Amino acid sequence: MSERYRITRSFQEPAEAQEITLEECKQYFAAKPDFAYTSVYTVKGPGATMSIDGDFFMWSYGELEIPFRHYMGDLYVAVTNEAVVPKMVEIASELRADLTEG
Repeated sequence: MSERYRITRSFQEPAEAQEITLEECKQYFAAKPDFAYTSVYTVKGPGATMSIDGDFFMWSYGELEIPFRHYMGDLYVAVTNEAVVPKMVEIASELRADLTEG
């Protein structure tokens, strides 16, 4: 089971004015050549395929695609590969946000 992390500004004052907007994410990730936006994330398993609607910024890391999901003013990512850790720290830093488990 992987751990899920949240990139957020909700700990900053005033928290209400600090959400990470979808438009901000689209601009930020558009400048990153290893990221692509999609409104549907599809997971393929051995016997089934599941599609999830939302705002996803897919990080291409070698053969892997790792989703960073924008949801209600925050970004969420699961640590499915240890390479995700420095990437999420970089993103949080560049977005002037904090990291928290959850």
